[in-house]
Amino acid sequence: MLRERYPYYLGGAAQQPNADLVVVDKYSGAVATRVALADAHALDQAIGMAAAASGAMAALPSYARAAALQHCARRFDERKEELALALCIEAGKPIKDSRGEVVRLIDTFRVAAEEATRIVGEVLPLDISARAAGYRGQWKRVPIGPVSLISPFNFPLNLAAHKVAPAIAAGCPFVLKPASLTPVGALLIGEVLAETELPRGSWSILPCPREGAEQLTTDERFKLLSFTGSGEVGWALKAKAGKKKVVLELGGNAACIVDAGADLDVVVPRLAFGAYYQSGQSCISVQRIFAHRSLYPALRERLVAAARLQRLGDPRDEATALGPMISEKEALRVERWVNEAVAAGATLLCGGGREGVMIPATLLEGVPRELPLCADEVFGPVAMLEPFDEFERRSRGSMPASSGCRRGCSPTTCAAPIRPGTSSRSAGW
Repeated sequence: MLRERYPYYLGGAAQQPNADLVVVDKYSGAVATRVALADAHALDQAIGMAAAASGAMAALPSYARAAALQHCARRFDERKEELALALCIEAGKPIKDSRGEVVRLIDTFRVAAEEATRIVGEVLPLDISARAAGYRGQWKRVPIGPVSLISPFNFPLNLAAHKVAPAIAAGCPFVLKPASLTPVGALLIGEVLAETELPRGSWSILPCPREGAEQLTTDERFKLLSFTGSGEVGWALKAKAGKKKVVLELGGNAACIVDAGADLDVVVPRLAFGAYYQSGQSCISVQRIFAHRSLYPALRERLVAAARLQRLGDPRDEATALGPMISEKEALRVERWVNEAVAAGATLLCGGGREGVMIPATLLEGVPRELPLCADEVFGPVAMLEPFDEFERRSRGSMPASSGCRRGCSPTTCAAPIRPGTSSRSAGW
C-alpha cells in the first residue's frame, strides 16, 4: 500500500504545503494517495536554487557524484519491492513487469555512477604543417548548467531515472516534473536522493499541473530541456524553448516484418510480448505486423492464440499479463479507434471491447492505412496484421519495398511514419 501523503522536493528538501494532487489506483479507481502539488512560486524558487547551485555542482568531484549515484542504486535495491508495488498501483503495471522496471532503475543509476568518472576530454595534435610544429589543442566536457526534466506516465521510475541519473553524473542541477498521473515513483527517487550529500538546492522534484509549468520550457535559466511524451506536446515545447538545447523522446508506430523462413516458435512470443507488454503503453510497442504470405495463415493462427493467452486482470496478481490502461479516457479512445476500423472493413481477429479501463489483447487485419489505428500511435494493447508477397529493390538498391499488401499498398506506405501531433500520450506529462 502507498502512504497517505507524499511531499514534493524543493531544493532537495521535502515539503508538504498541501495534498492537492490525488493519485488513484489505476485498476480499482480508488484514491491511492495524495501528493503535494507545486505552484508557480515553488517552481520559480526551484529554478533559482538550481541556478545558484550550478557552481557547486560543477565543482563536485567525479568521485562524489559517483558516490551519490551508487548510494541511490543500493537503496533502490533495498527498497525494490516497495518501489515495484508503488509502480503497480499508480501506473497499473503488472507486478512482474514493475519489478523489471525497478531493475532498470537500479541499473541506470549504477551505470551513471560509472560514467560520472569517465567524463573526459581529448588532446588534439595540431601540427598539420611546419608552421604549427609543436602545436596541440585540448578540450574537455563541462556541465551545461541547470536542466529542466519532464517525464511521462508510462515508465514513472525508468524514464525519470534516464533524466535524473545522467544529470547528476554530469554535474547539472535539475528540476524534474513527473507526470501528474504517476508522480509517486519520482518522489520515492527523491526520498533516496535526499539521503545523499549533493549540494543544497541542486535538485527539485515537483509535481505540478501542465498549465502551471510554462517556466520549465521558457525560463532562460535552464540551459537544456529534456522531455519524453507525445509528439504534439514535445514539438510545441521545442518551439517555445528559446536558445536552450532540447532533447525530445517522442512517440512511435512500430512496424515488424516477418519474412519467409522465419522461425515462428521464436517470432510469435516476441511479437506478442512487444505488442501487449504494459497494455501497449510504450513508444516501442509493436503496432503493425507485415508477414510473408507463405507463413501468414500459420502466423495469424498462432498470434491469435498467443493474444488470447494474455491474462487480463489485477496487476498485483503474479499471473496477470495485461493491467489497466492509464485512464478510462484513454481506454475509450482505443475502443473507439478499434470500432472505427471494424466499421471501415477491418477484421477483428481477437480482443476488442472494453470494461472500464480494461482492454484485452486485440489483433486485427485489413485496417485501412489512413485510420488512426494504423496511421497514429495507438498506445494501447492493439496490433494489426497484414500479408505481403515480395520485396522489390528501389532504384538505389538500399531500401526494400513490398508489393503485396492485401489492399495493394506497400509497408513503406502502409507503414507510414506517425503523423506529427497525433500521439495519444499528450496527457502523460
